[in-house]
Amino acid sequence: MAPSSSMAPWKVGRLPRADGRVFLVTGGNAGIGYFVAEQLSSTGATVVLGSRNAAKAEAATAAIRAHVAGARVRAVRLDLADLSSLATAVKSLEVDRLDGVVHNAGVALDDPPREETADGHELMFGTNHLGHFALTGLLMPLLSAAPAARVVTVGSFAAKSERLDLDDLQSRADYRPQRTYGRSKLAQMYFGVELDRRLRAGGGTVASVVAHPGGALDSLTPSRPPVHTRTTGVRLGTAPAALLLQGKHAGAWPVVRAVLDPAVRGGELWGPRVFGLRGEPRREPLWNHLTDTAVATRLWEASSDLTGTDPYP
Repeated sequence: MAPSSSMAPWKVGRLPRADGRVFLVTGGNAGIGYFVAEQLSSTGATVVLGSRNAAKAEAATAAIRAHVAGARVRAVRLDLADLSSLATAVKSLEVDRLDGVVHNAGVALDDPPREETADGHELMFGTNHLGHFALTGLLMPLLSAAPAARVVTVGSFAAKSERLDLDDLQSRADYRPQRTYGRSKLAQMYFGVELDRRLRAGGGTVASVVAHPGGALDSLTPSRPPVHTRTTGVRLGTAPAALLLQGKHAGAWPVVRAVLDPAVRGGELWGPRVFGLRGEPRREPLWNHLTDTAVATRLWEASSDLTGTDPYP
């Protein structure tokens, strides 16, 4: 749904206030997640960084406080590759409601060999998709306690050309790292769309939205030491890439809009305006393969079996 004429135009540099609201950002200690957390912190909201690395989380919270005066930001230990640890992580939030969660954390491997999580799942599929699938179920009571909470799943442009192999979700028969990564992100996006369908059918107040950052590069990302440092040489050397791609600070824009904009509706897909790769956020038509409810249902059932959970039956 497009914003109504009574709403002010969306401005990435002038976000609406969100005082009193609480958001969890998984993988908020680096990359897209860091900038999502920094931008959400600028609205007056309380932002919780979910990270499995305490030192990196501490560095990220310090960087956010250095760039956002009065930022309400803290961290909890969250390891999506260990399903048995998730209930403890949710308890450590110590909140009575959650206004939104950004499913951002992820693993991307470039080379073999195939690796597995503590639960025996292929590492990228297990972390990127199954970990968030299980986490959502544990968070649902807190999300349902908020007036209009959102689950925002961060997909990837790389998933647009992929298709799931429902008979080999764990890439046991054919493991190729880049393809397995793309499929793990596609599984996340299917989950985000299917979750919203189930939420609407159940009449709940929680909405599920999918967003992707387009083509976001470290080399085009402004420095946030010690989280990220960009040298002058790197900046000059990658200047031509800025014609088509963008930094991770800009890659965060569609995600932040999916969290905050009252005009955003559940089941939508948001990405960058220019070819889906760069620019300010816009609503995109849902990719054709993401509309396949039969695939989404089979993936949901398989994910429920693999995790022993069901976020929203």
